[in-house]
Amino acid sequence: MKMKLFQEVALVRDVPDEGMRSGDVAMLVDYVPHPRDGEEGAVLEVFNAVGESIAVVTVPASAIAPLRADQMPAVRPLLQAA
Repeated sequence: MKMKLFQEVALVRDVPDEGMRSGDVAMLVDYVPHPRDGEEGAVLEVFNAVGESIAVVTVPASAIAPLRADQMPAVRPLLQAA
């Protein structure tokens, strides 16, 4: 089932090229088709711990999942993209 736009989602795997790790939370802002019939992309807006927008990234749609009530947010230092 496709997640609704403008909801917070969690990464379910690391995305090293974007400096993101599994468990990071971001806002789902759009879906984009793959340019060569591959997996659909999910466009995420990433915020720091005080709510400032720090990046907009595109990841495979399979790399995100809805947040669940049995999860707890956490903080970590920002990583620099490779």
